Amino acid sequence: MVRVTINENLCKGCGLCVRACPKHIIALSKTKINAKGYHPAEVTDMEACIGCTSCARTCPDVVIRIEKD
Repeated sequence: MVRVTINENLCKGCGLCVRACPKHIIALSKTKINAKGYHPAEVTDMEACIGCTSCARTCPDVVIRIEKD
């Protein structure tokens, strides 16, 4: 089981993680806006995540955490 946690309050919505995900399961939220005024990234299908950490490694603000059980 893989868990991806994105700190939505610190995410600036740059989209680098969206482009880095090989499974295409990260998107910028269309409904949420954080305190900084950005649409934060969110995982759209946690079950499909393979835990490759591409998203976390490309995040310039280090707001993505990957946990593997």
